[in-house]
Amino acid sequence: MTQYHLLQTENAKPIKMWTEGVPVELGAKEQLSKTAQLPFIFKHIAVMPDVHVGKGSTIGSVIPTIGAIIPAAVGVDIGCGMIAVQTSLMATDLPDNLLPLRTEIEKAVPHGIAPKNHKRDNGSWHNPPALIDQYWRQLLPGFQKLIDKYPHLEKTNNYRHLGTLGTGNHFIEICLDEADRVWIMLHSGSRGVGNAIGRFFIEMARKDMEVHIKNLPDRDLAYLEEGTEHFQDYVDAVHWAQEFARLNREAMMTNVILAMRKIITKPFTTHMSAINCHHNYVQKEHHFGEEIFVTRKGAVSARKGELGIIPGSMGAKSYIVRGLGNEESFCSCSHGAGRVMSRTEAKKKFTIEDQIKATAHVECRKDANVIDEIPMAYKDIDAVMTAQNELVEIVHQLRQVVCVKG
Repeated sequence: MTQYHLLQTENAKPIKMWTEGVPVELGAKEQLSKTAQLPFIFKHIAVMPDVHVGKGSTIGSVIPTIGAIIPAAVGVDIGCGMIAVQTSLMATDLPDNLLPLRTEIEKAVPHGIAPKNHKRDNGSWHNPPALIDQYWRQLLPGFQKLIDKYPHLEKTNNYRHLGTLGTGNHFIEICLDEADRVWIMLHSGSRGVGNAIGRFFIEMARKDMEVHIKNLPDRDLAYLEEGTEHFQDYVDAVHWAQEFARLNREAMMTNVILAMRKIITKPFTTHMSAINCHHNYVQKEHHFGEEIFVTRKGAVSARKGELGIIPGSMGAKSYIVRGLGNEESFCSCSHGAGRVMSRTEAKKKFTIEDQIKATAHVECRKDANVIDEIPMAYKDIDAVMTAQNELVEIVHQLRQVVCVKG
């Protein structure tokens, strides 16, 4: 017996929703229904239990297409995702006072954003270390090809943002699993350059569709058609940004490990066959006998046997999972818990005292600037996991002890 709910609207493809036992706002259903009306949607849209309204397209949705891609569905944080590494350390190997560890990680990885009218961007490198040069060399040929055609993209945060965290829901965490083994986990994407690429091609799609855009259910659903010049340029650019995001996480993970070695004197090893997975991206895949494009907007690939990461909110549990290869979901699962309220609403509803109480067990910032990330602003991660138990199986359950926010 399948778990998904079927949402069907007139003149639209079906929407299959793995949302049993979790709240789904009306606005998300309306947004999904608009996307499902597009003529190039393949078979159906799959919806994950962390679903909520997003900019451009619904977060927690899997959008299969033939012959077209919607740049706003991929979004501006192209390649955003997670990396997790298990270490040989145990909980007893961590220092009693975790503040120096958090401080060392914060020094090792640029994070946050520059205040307005501030000359230096706190979230970028001032003098990138040799490690960043090594990673940038892998990206440079593709970037050169991109800026040869679109020179304005050179004037973006690219090289100096490689190996940096960002803001919002991006984080670095030290976690313990069910056996008290120490894990390192972090969340980030393609930073300033990915944002610039996303915005540019979203606008390009709108311009290409100027004659037809009024006929779209939403102008954010402007698309690029396969076979056109801008379509191929976007595919090339988005794949480069996704590679930037993957290497960005690798570089940060390397620097976090180096920072930990400065504080933890006991020698330790890491399993660098780590999980490194996108959850905002598009790629070509084979489903139901067809080669199609799959856009995962806040969703993770969960092919049979494939490992993935589903983080909870700040102060809640996170999960390492193994995909079950459910074809109806286009072999996908959720990318997290999913918000139940906007950042603005969370800041109005909760106080610093609420944040201190909700994160009492975690060494982290507890100030007014992170209240929008309070655990109560998110869905119950256990309910989210139950709703998708035919999509993934749980391999490890993690709990945070240190959290670094931008």
